[in-house]
Amino acid sequence: MQGQPMIILGEDSQRMKDKSAQEHNISAARAVAESVRSTLGPKGMDKMLVSSMGDVTVTNDGVTILQEMDIDNPTASMIVEVAETQEDEAGDGTTSAVAIAGELLKNAEDLLDQDIHPTAIIKGFNLAATEAKAAIEDISTEVDPDDEELLQKVAETSMTGKGAELNKELLAQIIVDAVNAVTVETEDGEHVVDLEYLNIETQTGSAAGESELLEGAVIDKDPVHEEMPTAVDDADVMLMDTAIELEETEVDAQLSVDDPSQLQNFLDKEEQQLKDLVEKVEATGADVLFCQKNIDDMAQHYLAQKGILAVKRAKKSDIEFLKEVLGANVVSDLDSASEDDLGHGSVSRDEAEGLFYVEGSGDEAHGVTLLLRGSTDHVVDELERGVQDALDVVAATVTQGQVLGGGGAPEVEVAARLRDYADGVEGREQLAVEAFADALEIIPRTLANNAGLDSIDTLVDLRAAHEDGEVSAGLNVFTGDVEDTLETGVVEPSHAKRQAISSAAEAANLVLKIDDIIAAGDLSTSGDGEEGGPGGAPGGAPGGMGGGMGGMM
Repeated sequence: MQGQPMIILGEDSQRMKDKSAQEHNISAARAVAESVRSTLGPKGMDKMLVSSMGDVTVTNDGVTILQEMDIDNPTASMIVEVAETQEDEAGDGTTSAVAIAGELLKNAEDLLDQDIHPTAIIKGFNLAATEAKAAIEDISTEVDPDDEELLQKVAETSMTGKGAELNKELLAQIIVDAVNAVTVETEDGEHVVDLEYLNIETQTGSAAGESELLEGAVIDKDPVHEEMPTAVDDADVMLMDTAIELEETEVDAQLSVDDPSQLQNFLDKEEQQLKDLVEKVEATGADVLFCQKNIDDMAQHYLAQKGILAVKRAKKSDIEFLKEVLGANVVSDLDSASEDDLGHGSVSRDEAEGLFYVEGSGDEAHGVTLLLRGSTDHVVDELERGVQDALDVVAATVTQGQVLGGGGAPEVEVAARLRDYADGVEGREQLAVEAFADALEIIPRTLANNAGLDSIDTLVDLRAAHEDGEVSAGLNVFTGDVEDTLETGVVEPSHAKRQAISSAAEAANLVLKIDDIIAAGDLSTSGDGEEGGPGGAPGGAPGGMGGGMGGMM
């Protein structure tokens, strides 16, 4: 075997090493970042995403775009995870986090071309990320959780540029009221926001300005029988997650009858069993029943006879929320159900809207519903995404208690401080810290580009303002002027900025540390290796690890 290569990989396996692997990974990550960059800011554009089933989503929410895109490139998927983490931890800032990650990798590629080892770049990025988060802490402003005016500005900033923008003042007030309704103050003085007690319902056919905040729950269902009452003031409510119908036999069974009376006896027996089930509901004292599963037609008739209002096939999420609103237990077995399982409150019906309004009573009952209205399904879906982000950032602001100006102000300030910090860093890590600072400025540059402004002139003006000590100097994308964004009401939670920097740095470092890609299938990279090919992946790679992102650019 002397002099012959030893083959250890499968016949279809392919391998990419060192410089080629790094270029491949960086190009894929940058392709993802650039696909969502145009959505950033109040002047950002929307994306239309069409699934393989023909479902259409129109949005400029970064994490929604990345989740809906058909991405199977493993490196690109890492960048998608940055957006998902940002959404889970901060609720907003997903596009910013992805844009920073992409720019970090772009700048890292320049350093790699200068023969700087990835380990040195990673160390520099870690130093810079730590310093950047400390700088954000330093420039943040403490906020009183009771300062509703500031919280509304936070909500409005989050919704600006999204589907909720047209009615952002009304929605911001509703959002702040909703967060206050589910906020509790702990014994040590901290404020805890539990959004589990806040439910969002949507309804088409009305204007977004008709959205409202309601005490209790809203159930978009009809009574199962027209003879049932539609409103019960002092209601005892049972919640069930099992069906009220006869159980099917586990095996196929055949019934032989000799005369019609035997068949009638069989039918009478079935009817009696259903009647017994309804009587068990009545025995608990319930006069309203919300069932997650089906209710047999005959059982519906008996429930109506007994004056019990019943709803079938309620959503599981609605049942879980009603449990909190009414202080009830979810019944799975009627034989063991008792009065103690019931919740208490009032149930009313809006026939015009086709909705049940359920309010709880007593100390154990709590919960509010945000009812969002829009003219079409696409409008109301985008409205819901914008409102959900705003709820998350307002909740984070109340919990964390810190805000800072938007419009690219924190990124320019932190970048300036990082450049000063880099002067004291020894070795090649200094270049990585400076590259990190440059990467942060992708946010104001992109805001300017998306607003049709000159990004270079804008960045020069912003840097000059920050050198003069204007920490909150940011870009007003509507006028093109540099102004104090904290004073003008463009306010963002500090937590979202810290999380964006942390997630972006960790993802970039993860990609940079890879120097060898071994694929079980095709790893073809046709083209000249430049990113931005027609498939959106490096060099327009047709398949395997290089493909799967077609049509996203």
